[in-house]
Amino acid sequence: MLKSILLAPILFALATSAHASPGKHAIAMHGEPKYGVNFSHFDYVNANAPKGGTLRRHVIGTFDSFNPFIPQGNPAAGTGYLYDTLTTPSQDEPFTQYGLLAKTIELAADRSYVTYHLHPEARFADGVAVTSEDVVFSFNLLTDKGSPFYAYYYGDVERVEAIDNHSVRFHFRTRENKELPLIVGQMPVLPKHHWKDHDFSKPSLQVPIGSGPYEVESFQPGRRVVYQRRDNYWAKDLPVNRGQYNFDHVSFEYFLDETVSLEAFKGGAYDWRLERSAKDWASGYTSPALTRKEIILEEIPHSLPSGMQGFVMNQRRELFTDRTLREAIGLAMDFEWSNQNLFHGQYTRTRSFFQNSEMAATGLPSAAELELLEPFRKQLPKEVFDKEYQPPKTDGSGRPRENLQRAQHLLQTAGYTIEKNQLKTPNGTLVRFEILLDSGAFERVALPFSRNLKALGIDANVRRIDPTQYLERVRKFDYDMIIAVFPQSNSPGNEQRDFWHSSAADMSDSRNRIGLKNPAVDALVEQIIRAQSREQLVVACRALDRVLQWGHYVVPNWHVNRFRVAYRSTLARPQVNPPYGLPIDAWWQKP
Repeated sequence: MLKSILLAPILFALATSAHASPGKHAIAMHGEPKYGVNFSHFDYVNANAPKGGTLRRHVIGTFDSFNPFIPQGNPAAGTGYLYDTLTTPSQDEPFTQYGLLAKTIELAADRSYVTYHLHPEARFADGVAVTSEDVVFSFNLLTDKGSPFYAYYYGDVERVEAIDNHSVRFHFRTRENKELPLIVGQMPVLPKHHWKDHDFSKPSLQVPIGSGPYEVESFQPGRRVVYQRRDNYWAKDLPVNRGQYNFDHVSFEYFLDETVSLEAFKGGAYDWRLERSAKDWASGYTSPALTRKEIILEEIPHSLPSGMQGFVMNQRRELFTDRTLREAIGLAMDFEWSNQNLFHGQYTRTRSFFQNSEMAATGLPSAAELELLEPFRKQLPKEVFDKEYQPPKTDGSGRPRENLQRAQHLLQTAGYTIEKNQLKTPNGTLVRFEILLDSGAFERVALPFSRNLKALGIDANVRRIDPTQYLERVRKFDYDMIIAVFPQSNSPGNEQRDFWHSSAADMSDSRNRIGLKNPAVDALVEQIIRAQSREQLVVACRALDRVLQWGHYVVPNWHVNRFRVAYRSTLARPQVNPPYGLPIDAWWQKP
């Protein structure tokens, strides 16, 4: 009896270890990590980059908080510099996570749990050790009191336990969510000893404590925040960090208007700018500084999925629950005119929610896609099964007459009527709504769109408000139509719940901007999350793409497959840029 009792812990330990892979330095979604256990640095960094200097960046808007994890307040830019995560990704692989706070990773053979073993030397900025208790505390705090995103993203985590001071285990509700062991490593780890005495649920300008490479040096609320590189950063010599975080200081200058911010850049107020305006890229940088080659303009290609940007119709508004009306509204946008007259021909029309990737649906559904779609045939538009989606095309005249005539026919067939040049729904309600904006750059797109809608008898009022008010209204879903972005990665997964799932539709601050509540969409999202191979993932994404395309939930905008970067000639970057990112932290200031 005594012998059996003594042997029990040993047998349990043997059984547990038999079900877990040996501790690894990294974990890949598919295949093996590119970089071996003894790698020295990522290929896209300069390991010998000089340290020093200041990188000055810009932000549009304002800030009133250093807490980016909650659905209140406007968090300051750059707070990601303050916090380390258990793992960190490489930007030249589709989806691989390398240990950061975690020294090694153990994954159960049946994927029922993952164990992270922390670096014993990991420290917060105040010198306190990072322990497994901090990880458990952070998970519970983020999923209970943080933005709804965390609850959705980590919804399949059953519990988290501290095995010992430096080992923490995540237990999963399902063994089919293949990306879950990787995404739990993306969670920022917060100091329990700090937050247990502070109110996490409210915005605050109290400077937080983290374990990351920078700390807040100074700030002016709503105007400027400056981060200082920590000389005592515990992880500065790890392979994943070598050649990165080269600037002694990183500052973010705040502006209320893009036009003002561009002029400030040309005048030398800050150093680095990612340009999103085709007009400004084509002609906005003309200046003595550009002539003197003090400013460099560079286009850097990438292989990132573009996702979807578009005019989103809020289905929480009864008006937009009619698919026919949504399709008619989409026919009023003349992208070809905008691209020629506003964008200098730089853009391509977006047609897929997984644009610029193999997950974009093209042609007709494959047999594997049909297998996922068939159970919902009666609930889905017939076009999902027998037609390839393409956004409307025009002659670029600015008044797409053929498309407007088609829209009128659709509306008349559906029972809409015109009275005194005003379109009315079949039940007599005037078709009018507001296009809400927070940027003047989109007014030049929204106004021509509104004029074309007017030709259909639709009163679409374009209204621009300040960024703070806009953010609050979006969080509360208090809008008719907005321009929203649904970004995608090379490995879609749990975040799809936050974009499309019914459970997110009524959760304040979720990213289900459309207000979708569709059983077919819900089922396909779960298929994406539980895909056991790359092939299954691609099939599920394509099937979901078709449903979203033919739902006419958004009026697709445009995309570009390169970064447009303007920077001062005092900055330098590695010769190689990774295909899946733009690592500004690998840049440096010339001596």
